[in-house]
Amino acid sequence: MESGTSSCTRRVLALRFVLAASLLMVSGAVAQQPASGTASGQNTPPAELPAAQPLSQAAVSASGATSTGQTKAPDGAQDAAEQSAPVVKLGPSDLIEFSVYNVPELATKARVSNSGDVYLPLIDYVHVGGLTQEEAQTVIEKRLEDGGFVRNPHVTIFVDEANSQGVTVLGEVGKPGIYPDPADHKLYEVISEAGGFNASSSRKIAIIRKNQPEPVRIDLPRNLADDVSGNVDVFPGDTITIPRAPIIYVVGDVGRPSGLLVDNGTLTVLQALALAGGTNHTAKMGGVRIIRKGPAGMTEMTVHLKKMLEAKAPDVTLQADDILFVPVSGGRVLAGRSFEAAMAMATAVSIYSVHP
Repeated sequence: MESGTSSCTRRVLALRFVLAASLLMVSGAVAQQPASGTASGQNTPPAELPAAQPLSQAAVSASGATSTGQTKAPDGAQDAAEQSAPVVKLGPSDLIEFSVYNVPELATKARVSNSGDVYLPLIDYVHVGGLTQEEAQTVIEKRLEDGGFVRNPHVTIFVDEANSQGVTVLGEVGKPGIYPDPADHKLYEVISEAGGFNASSSRKIAIIRKNQPEPVRIDLPRNLADDVSGNVDVFPGDTITIPRAPIIYVVGDVGRPSGLLVDNGTLTVLQALALAGGTNHTAKMGGVRIIRKGPAGMTEMTVHLKKMLEAKAPDVTLQADDILFVPVSGGRVLAGRSFEAAMAMATAVSIYSVHP
């Protein structure tokens, strides 16, 4: 009996163990079910993981471009740069270099004729006058393809000499004229090619540019090496005008007869005399005159220099091209001919720059 009782007890314990294990397995499955999201239907990714993006959108985001206008700033900068540079068109006497991709036999150089035509291999004469490089490339590509010479041609035109779009330099330089623009130029380089500034040239220059209503005005230093900020780009077709600087002449019985360049500001009689070394002891203080060229011709104006020095008369402001003439005491110069003597002296004086 005891043996049967023990066997029954063991069976009961085993059955309980199996039931307990089954309960544990069921409860574990139930506990894992919400985490998998299959029962609730929610499939939210963890908060720290970013949402997936299409490949094209991710590429745009990586480049920093958005649909809210971030790409407009570079476009605007590019548009401004394109507007500052005039459109260069081919014209007579331009020397162009012509090539076709993967067809080296067609590479050649040709000069545009006075009629605007250029002779090219296979396609004979092509009119390129008045066209930009890109437009001329398109025309030539079409001729090559329509003639059956090259399939899907890719034409490149390089301008070796833009003689038709030369830079014109006018005014107070050593060699005024038209200078071909074979490559990108800077202002200082063009002025150097034109022989540099004359002694009487102003540093207030203007660049007249095509398709721009107002010229580009630049104030250059007397010594160009002092400030290179004015060394701007010069484009084909530009006209650089360099005017004569305002000059005030101080001649006669003074320490250093001079022509004073005045680019900025003004000069008075006393300032001009001081820059010219002052009057000599033999000068006739009561005979000082300002000789001025006006619409009616040459005029003379008496200067009360002695009273100016004693602060009994106001100082007089001089104008461009005035001649301040200080006669010698005791000299017999007719009043009507004093300006002739003064102008003769003005032609022989040294020119000095002045920075009032």
